[in-house]
Amino acid sequence: MSLEEIFDQYLGSRIYKAREKLLPDYVPEDLPHRDEQIKRLALTLAPALSGSRPSNVFIYGLTGTGKTAVTKYVLRRLAEKGGGRIEYVYINCRQNNTSYRVLAELGKFLGVKIPFTGLALGEVMKRITQALDRKHRILIVVLDEVDNLVKRNGDDVLYYLTRVNEQLTNTRVSVIGITNDLKFTEFLDARVKSSLGEEELVFPPYNAIQLEDILRRRAKEAFHEGVVSDAVIKKVAAIAARQNGDCRLALDILLKAADIAERERASEVTEAHVDKARNEIEKNLTVDVIKTMPLHVKLVLASIYLLTKEGGAKTITTGLIYDKYKELVTKVGIEPVTSRRITDILNELDMAGIINARVISLGRYGRTKVVALGVPLKNVEEGLLSDIVISAVIGG
Repeated sequence: MSLEEIFDQYLGSRIYKAREKLLPDYVPEDLPHRDEQIKRLALTLAPALSGSRPSNVFIYGLTGTGKTAVTKYVLRRLAEKGGGRIEYVYINCRQNNTSYRVLAELGKFLGVKIPFTGLALGEVMKRITQALDRKHRILIVVLDEVDNLVKRNGDDVLYYLTRVNEQLTNTRVSVIGITNDLKFTEFLDARVKSSLGEEELVFPPYNAIQLEDILRRRAKEAFHEGVVSDAVIKKVAAIAARQNGDCRLALDILLKAADIAERERASEVTEAHVDKARNEIEKNLTVDVIKTMPLHVKLVLASIYLLTKEGGAKTITTGLIYDKYKELVTKVGIEPVTSRRITDILNELDMAGIINARVISLGRYGRTKVVALGVPLKNVEEGLLSDIVISAVIGG
């Protein structure tokens, strides 16, 4: 297919009416099945309309439960109602995962020139504080996936933002922290924890029926009539419902399936396209998750990977994993973690679906945990080999 034909195909798409309606950053005019969360967040932020600083809010929930969409939706309406007296800035802490980068993004919003690197954090905070007080506004700072920042860099930025009002005369700042990690607050200083958690909001997962409804609404906006059948919608919703009710995953699968149908010049999205999309996405998700793991978690996974690849042990027990792990940390030249921590890491990998762990009885010898990879070996290999340290010790 020539370049011209590829472009012409998308100019006159038989599949899409408005592809952007399936993209993750699109916030629809209506957010079904989140009425309670919208109402609670609106009630928390509404004091801003009378010039009072709203309480800081901490929002918890698994991936794809609508946390970001609801936050943007409510803030957009609040800013419109505020007539220029209320502003908000959205910062993703996965993309901006250092204290400096988060503050640089805030500075950019405020019109403060902050170099890419080089300034002391205290100087950056001083410039931002001065710029804030020139605003004469109520500013709401949204830190999405804030756990990525705190686990990597500590809670300096959160401490600063939850205390900055003490230094301001004309402007008031509120913070909304969003996280997928329900245990995240364990990483916070007690003072930050109490300041940030003035209000807490938990988003439950969507069920299969709710996901079907959301997908039907989006499909109506995104596709030409008759392109997506009810069977396809039900299949995508069922897949996402099994993955903790992840609406983002459902929309990703539908988008990817439609893209595949488009490339194949099909006139409709079929269940076969959904299967292909799911396989592509699951592979990419596994590799991405492994790439972002801490070093010791990667070393434990590398131990399981090597034991699986070597095939010498038909059953991979925790004892074998710990022995192999100790070999690897010796090669790397770092101190091993405790066997208790290894058990915790195995539980984390099991919950993430990277491995399957089960306890078996050894009769009078007690019980032990047996482990097997829950994802393809090549995906684990690709994720691990992206790390130079791991690549060196597993012979990549």
